[in-house]
Amino acid sequence: MGTIILYHGSSEKMVTPKFGLGEEKHDYGKGFYLTEGLELAKEWAVYRPDASNGWVHEFELDTEGLNILDFQEHSVLTWLAELMKHRDAADSKRYRILSKQFVEKFGISTDEYDVIKGWRANASYFYIAKSFVRDEVDIDILEELLALGGLGIQYCIKTERAYKKLSEHSEALQSVAFTEFNEKYNKRDIWARENMRMLIDSDRNRVTKVFSTLL
Repeated sequence: MGTIILYHGSSEKMVTPKFGLGEEKHDYGKGFYLTEGLELAKEWAVYRPDASNGWVHEFELDTEGLNILDFQEHSVLTWLAELMKHRDAADSKRYRILSKQFVEKFGISTDEYDVIKGWRANASYFYIAKSFVRDEVDIDILEELLALGGLGIQYCIKTERAYKKLSEHSEALQSVAFTEFNEKYNKRDIWARENMRMLIDSDRNRVTKVFSTLL
């Protein structure tokens, strides 16, 4: 893969990626999150409804010698299992019990990887996930639903070795206008939810191979 350019959208003008930091309840656990998409990074920089401008930081990652896990090369169920390790799609007792079984059946170990690459669980994702764990979505339309959500691909820097291979291009720092890109984020989310709702309500959703039947 060589050297790749990645972007980090943030409300902070100064960011210092450090090994061991980050939220365990984020998509892939603790780590520093970036994307190859500049426009996505701009939206992610201002998705919070606090009306403040954001910043996009440009980084260079030397992937030589790094072990990268790409969830796009695995089943969508494997990716969902990884998210279930870190994030809750529902707060019911049923979900707490079944999600553990789901992770045991479809999850994989990520301990050996320096970088994790995969979709980002945005607001649209949680709409899908809640419907899925309520047995309202057939597995045959799940991948299409996620594609409609426009989740975007992100990279998570996980290990100390990977952090050492990440460097910022400080001269490329960009300011992001809240009014422009928060509106884009919201419009895309509204469009996604409308189209996902139509697909869930359509005859193509047979609701036979659902969350609980996969266990």
